[in-house]
Amino acid sequence: MAHTSQETESPAHGRWSAFRQSPFWPATVLVLILAAAAGLFAGSYTYSMANPTPRLIPTAMVGSYESARAQAYLRGLEEALDTSVRVHPYRTRAAAREAIEQQEVFAVFELRDGGRSALLDVSGASGASVAELLSQTAPAVGKKLGVQVAVRDVNPLQRGDPRGLAIFYISLAAVIIGFVGAIQLSVHARSLTPFERILFTAAYALLGGFVIAATVDWLLGALDLPFAESWLILALTMFVSGMVFTMFNTLFGRWAMLPTWGLMVIIGNPSSGGAVSWPLLPSPLGVIGRWLPPGASVNAQHTAVYFQGYQHLFPFLVLAGWALLSCTVFWVWRHRHPGGREKEPPEAEPETAES
Repeated sequence: MAHTSQETESPAHGRWSAFRQSPFWPATVLVLILAAAAGLFAGSYTYSMANPTPRLIPTAMVGSYESARAQAYLRGLEEALDTSVRVHPYRTRAAAREAIEQQEVFAVFELRDGGRSALLDVSGASGASVAELLSQTAPAVGKKLGVQVAVRDVNPLQRGDPRGLAIFYISLAAVIIGFVGAIQLSVHARSLTPFERILFTAAYALLGGFVIAATVDWLLGALDLPFAESWLILALTMFVSGMVFTMFNTLFGRWAMLPTWGLMVIIGNPSSGGAVSWPLLPSPLGVIGRWLPPGASVNAQHTAVYFQGYQHLFPFLVLAGWALLSCTVFWVWRHRHPGGREKEPPEAEPETAES
């Protein structure tokens, strides 16, 4: 006589099946995911920010940098920094200063008297950590080699932002609140249609960007912002962050937080160049960061605040590209999104009297 599946099922298999059907199964999965996310979060920020090390510092050179003494000084500086100083020669100091404004170089060396003295112009606004490192290292190397080095900051940070971190913080706020807002819409405004969801994401992005800029500039006075431009950048950042979550919610449903958190927080924020300048980040992060929304936001905001008149198109193209991608994916596969209003049931045809 054949045994039924219930008769042949082992006790262990039965307990496992019961566990999979219980509320303890998803809770256990979440415990493991959150533990892994905590480790990745701590690891990504520690890897990129705990011990910033220069990899390559683009530097403008003016004067007799080809002399033997000057070359010896540059080699000594590279050894002290444990990095390569990429030399960009310029004929005049004005041309070198223009390169700083264009954010092509982080400092200007003017070597004089055949390399016996030097003037180092650093730009704190280009990267506080890089400027501090050069300001400490260059005179020390010069002292060993008999080169007298004078240092000055030609583009300092604003008084309310002495460490250059305020831009990173406001961009971080826009990123986090951007996707948290989309999460809240998916929970508390689940019945929004796709078009309405995009409109309300844009609405809280515009209002949220305004409040962030007003708080930092008008209320706290930490940064003197070019208000309209900074507001636009923050609003675009919040909108992109919200739509990125919405895109992943469409593709992955309830697990959308995992790729959103990974892209925007674990990879995007540490590689943005906001807390640690790109030349001091591990090389892969310095390259990747420019193509992700947090890095593009920091880049655009940094230029708007400290290099007015020299704004670049690239970070806006990156933000616009992510906005277009996320909105397109959401719209094309909107039928998969867990939200939206149910279609009205067709009206029942009136019953006809029986003949």
